[in-house]
Amino acid sequence: MSTATALPSATFKQDVRLIGLVGLAHGISHFSQLVLAPLFPWLKEAFDVSYTELGLVLTVFFVVSCAVQALSGFVVDRYSPRPVLFAGLGLLGLALIGYALSPNYPTLLLCAVLAGTGNGVFHPVDYTLFNRKVSSTRLGHAYSVHGITGSLGWALAPALVVPLALAFSWRVALGVSGLLALAVLGLLWLQREVLSLPAAPAVAVPPAGAKPASGAGAAAGGFDFLRIPAVWMCFAFFLFYAMALSVVQTFAPEAARQLHDVPVALIAACLTIYMVASASGMVLGGFLAADPTRCERIVAGGIGVAALVALSLALAPVPGSLVPVLFGVMGFASGIAGPSRDLLVKRSTPENATGRVYGVVYAGLDIGQAVSPLVFGRLMDHGQYTSVLVGLALVQAVLIASAFNVRRVRRTATLAAA
Repeated sequence: MSTATALPSATFKQDVRLIGLVGLAHGISHFSQLVLAPLFPWLKEAFDVSYTELGLVLTVFFVVSCAVQALSGFVVDRYSPRPVLFAGLGLLGLALIGYALSPNYPTLLLCAVLAGTGNGVFHPVDYTLFNRKVSSTRLGHAYSVHGITGSLGWALAPALVVPLALAFSWRVALGVSGLLALAVLGLLWLQREVLSLPAAPAVAVPPAGAKPASGAGAAAGGFDFLRIPAVWMCFAFFLFYAMALSVVQTFAPEAARQLHDVPVALIAACLTIYMVASASGMVLGGFLAADPTRCERIVAGGIGVAALVALSLALAPVPGSLVPVLFGVMGFASGIAGPSRDLLVKRSTPENATGRVYGVVYAGLDIGQAVSPLVFGRLMDHGQYTSVLVGLALVQAVLIASAFNVRRVRRTATLAAA
């Protein structure tokens, strides 16, 4: 299916520079999403709140991010991605510093609003830059690097903030995080010419009375892409994907510790191991994504292995020393599915609507990550640790079915348009 109108083919060096800068910014986005969860023990004591209340901070973050993500796609298409990217990074940096200075729980919630606003711009910006500036032969690798840097951003968050909190305080940890985001903004400003891109060209409106297209080309009007069923199937897929990821990031390590008597030091490493392994899996996934026709099968295979690992953690008598290894296996399998996951969206994207489609579809990520902490946080508060991990496996099973449903809907629309 068609994608946004491309600029003239870039050289290898130009592609590498663009992919690297976009990937770096994407890493900061993911870093900001996971910077609070490892500090929950400190925040719980500092503000005298429950895990459910702390989960609400994440919910606010992702609800705001969802709304901004859907709207920012239109801004990216109407103007250009670069100023939107700079605004997002700046807001993230200020929000992280705001977390560090928060005197009470309501202030945390206000800073989550600011952080969610900054976080909401990245996917429409990133994929518009990739799909319009990166050579088609290197697009799969661009998606792979994008996923890798996101996973490394997630991995960096606990690896940075927990040692700083132990050595100094949680406020120092969050303050340093904010300065890191602002430093990346400064670097991208110095390289701003690499990120330049004109607004997407307008698409001609069909004559009055013409039958609207049902495939990926159906984006003549600003909102016409919303009539494409595959776009909404992708939205549902990403919602379930985010729910599963949120459980892994926020509660699964602690649930595993409670079930398998894992030393705290090892549990602290589980999330970092998961994210590094996920990044490694995405390297392989980038090569597998070279054939877009098999993306649903790759997603199903990778997520299927991850679901089996989650069930093992929930129901099997796993030795405590093996738990970090299983998190690594789960991360690697999920990482393999990453680039193919992004191809599900690209194959359903109309011409010159990249920002809008990715904004709406990836809003499913934010909704999933907003809902998940409330549901699974309550299970944690009631000591239902097995249910947390079984629930993770069930969400992953639904995710597999969603991937094949995207293909089914897309094929049906293509046949109807023929």
